[in-house]
This record gives sequence, structure tokens and C-alpha cells, in this order.
Amino acid sequence: MKRTVLGMLVAVVVVTLGVSGCATKTYVDEKVSQATTAQNAKIGEVQKQVEAAQQDIANLKKSDAEQNEKLAKLSETAREALDRATEAGKLAKGKFLWEVTLTDNAVKFGFNKSDLSPQAKAALNAFAQQVKAMNKNVFIEIQGHTDNIGSERINLRLGQERADNVMRYLNMEQGIPLNRMSTVSYGEYKPIADNRTAAGRAENRRVTLVVLE
Repeated sequence: MKRTVLGMLVAVVVVTLGVSGCATKTYVDEKVSQATTAQNAKIGEVQKQVEAAQQDIANLKKSDAEQNEKLAKLSETAREALDRATEAGKLAKGKFLWEVTLTDNAVKFGFNKSDLSPQAKAALNAFAQQVKAMNKNVFIEIQGHTDNIGSERINLRLGQERADNVMRYLNMEQGIPLNRMSTVSYGEYKPIADNRTAAGRAENRRVTLVVLE
């Protein structure tokens, strides 16, 4: 009888150990699986961060390449505007964005005139809307130019009046802050057309707006 009871106890212990062993293995497997999942998630997150950093670097390189391409194509006066604004500490990034010249038949200035025509005002309205749509803290240099009729002194003054009228209009009618603009007169010194013809002189009576960031 004692042997029978002892045998039953041994059997119970063996079964219990077997069940306990299975439970322990299952628990360990679950913990390993959870740890592996968590580790894989962390690896995936790190990989995403690495890929994002690589994309940022690629974008910066692309931006630099685009800026270098723009700089290579800059007009002389646009390059000078960039240098002036950089030296004056007006720029956040020291970048050239674009330039536009009011010089075609619709918006050019009349001989010895600095007043803005309705067409010129419409062009400036469109320009201002484009600047505002960018939603950037840009800086604008306004350059006044003339033909070569008259003295150099008078032409420098006339070019300045043209640039000042444009700046005043952009400020008063379009709300562009004065501290984000500056003016300069080149007078007759930077012609873009032949001053020996009436058409050429008309092209030279102009204002150029250089947008910088």
C-alpha cells in the first residue's frame, strides 16, 4: 500500500514539473517575442530618422546647387544688390530669389518722368501679391534706371525718384514694410538696350526689383 501511494506521489510530481516546464518555456518565449518586437520597432524608428536626415542633406545639397545656378545667372545689378543687403545684415539666408524689371511698353517710364502709370501700378500689385504668397521674410532692393539723355547728375536723381516712387507705392498701397525695402539709383550707367535708338532708350527707362532672403 505504501509503495502504491509513493508511486502515485512520484507520478504527480513528474507531471507537475512537466507542466511547470511548459509554462516557463511559454513565458520565456513570450518575453523574447515582446523584446524582439520592441527592438524591431526601435530599429525601424531609427531607420526612419536616418532616412529623414539623409533626405534633409539631399535637399540642402539640391538647394545649394539651385542657389549656385541662380548666382551664376545673376545680372550684375542683382549681384550687387545681394552684396549690399548681405553687408547691411538685411538677409536671413543670404539668398537671391528672383528679380523683375518694369520695362516693357505697358509699364515703362516716360521721358524725364517718374510717375507710376496705371499699368505700372497693376504690375506692382501683382508683384506684391507674389511676395506675400511666399510668406517669407524677404528683402527687396528697388533699382532706378534712366536713358542717357541729360546730365549724369540729373539722371541719377531721376533714377532715384523712380525707385522711391515704387517703394512708396509698395508700402502705402500693398503694406510691404519700409524696413524690408531699399532703393538705389544707377542713373544712366547700366543700360540694357542701345541708347542711340528711341526704342532702346525707352527700355532703359526702367525699375528693377530684386527679391532676396
